[in-house]
Amino acid sequence: MTKELDNNNYAALIQTLKTEISQARIRAHLSVNKEMISLYWRIGSQILERQDNEGWGTKVIESISNDLRKEFPEMKGLSARNLVYMQTFAREFTDFEFTQQTAALIPWFHTCTILDKISDPKQRIWYIQKTIENGWSRNVLSIQIQSNLYARDGKSINNFKSTLPAAQSDLAQSIIKDPYNLEFLDIQGKIHERELEGKLIDHIRKFLLELGQGFAFIGNQYHIELEGEDYYLDLLF
Repeated sequence: MTKELDNNNYAALIQTLKTEISQARIRAHLSVNKEMISLYWRIGSQILERQDNEGWGTKVIESISNDLRKEFPEMKGLSARNLVYMQTFAREFTDFEFTQQTAALIPWFHTCTILDKISDPKQRIWYIQKTIENGWSRNVLSIQIQSNLYARDGKSINNFKSTLPAAQSDLAQSIIKDPYNLEFLDIQGKIHERELEGKLIDHIRKFLLELGQGFAFIGNQYHIELEGEDYYLDLLF
């Protein structure tokens, strides 16, 4: 005779399976991200090597981009602009092992943001590690850099233990989906974009002052319909 289903045990099983599936998805996407980051580093390194050895100028980047996109038309990320980022990435992070073990744990555009906004090597590594530790999205990362979190909270970098981003973190979602100074929010540690949105609304008067004259706040998660599709604007001014 079949035993009756224990609802509590069943719910616990479903939760366990959901966690297993979510973590497996993240590991799979991290593996893909690691390969892409490694490829970008190797491309950047080879361009740098040719420039050093053969005196190539910057115009050759455009030619490389055009030839690669002809060969791989379906592949994104081969624009001249992105090739320059690869070149900068390889030049600034010379340790390939570091790129595989740490830098490859964040999406590429997170890395581009760090390369754009930070020049100090120690700070770059610190922000990468903090991004992984706290699961920051690129928007939150940008705000932390703009508010100079390193100066307010920075400590000497110790032995960093890489951990798999939590399935619900913005960083994990960024990996799966692959400029105003908001210093007055004083955001530190773990935060999701929806929490950030809430803090902006809580500080809406100060935020409007940051934007300047002529702005009005309409609402958050504002619904619009475009060609039959539903869209929700985080914040509408």
